[in-house]
Amino acid sequence: MANTLLPHDERNLTPDQVELLDKRRRRGQMFLVICFQCIIVSTLLSLWTGQDLTYSPGWVHPVAYWNAVTLLGAVVFGVAGVRLRRGSTEFISY
Repeated sequence: MANTLLPHDERNLTPDQVELLDKRRRRGQMFLVICFQCIIVSTLLSLWTGQDLTYSPGWVHPVAYWNAVTLLGAVVFGVAGVRLRRGSTEFISY
């Protein structure tokens, strides 16, 4: 009997196709881990962003720029990670 938790497309895969699917999902899990790390760094940087925006002259706001870059990285890696892990029905812990 077929595993009903699997999507219909994944029920009759060859071993090579299953290996590629697992690699894709592991890469998606790695991207999600990077996303959460970027969120943590961005949260810590937000503690100094207000001070940087207040006291830095002109357009020189390096902490604010790094905060924006890490937040953008979190969004990019999060979206890519969710897309690569699509169809996974289990929690992968490495």
